[in-house]
Amino acid sequence: MKGISAVVIMVLGVTAAGCAANGGYKQRSDLVSDPSACADKRFEVYFVPDQATLTDAARMAIGMTATQLQGCQIRHVKVTGLADARSGTAAANQTISERRARAVAEALAGAGLPAPAFDIEAAGADGAVVGGVNDPLRRRTEVLIEVVAPR
Repeated sequence: MKGISAVVIMVLGVTAAGCAANGGYKQRSDLVSDPSACADKRFEVYFVPDQATLTDAARMAIGMTATQLQGCQIRHVKVTGLADARSGTAAANQTISERRARAVAEALAGAGLPAPAFDIEAAGADGAVVGGVNDPLRRRTEVLIEVVAPR
């Protein structure tokens, strides 16, 4: 037991000496750099099958992005609604893609992004089948926000 205590005390002493030798603990800013808040953002908003209603997770992602971009100059916002081809007609999938894109765009505008900068598209189920396999992750809206870099 005495041997273990002596080893622990010696390790603590060496560790403390090492910290003192390199000038002590560094500041967080010396170790970690924060990315610029005013940078382009890309994210996806996923939906429940056959729905265009925003989920809680979607609202959170939109809100966090809007908060990050407060004070930034938004150049362009592209929102593309998508649907999978598992069910429904091509027309129905196009309609739900449009509704999804509108729902996300409205939420972004409601969170403070400038509506005139929006470009809203809907791709329907086009491309939902990749390599002969249906891609259920097409139940989403892709968002790309272009930001003017701060000077």
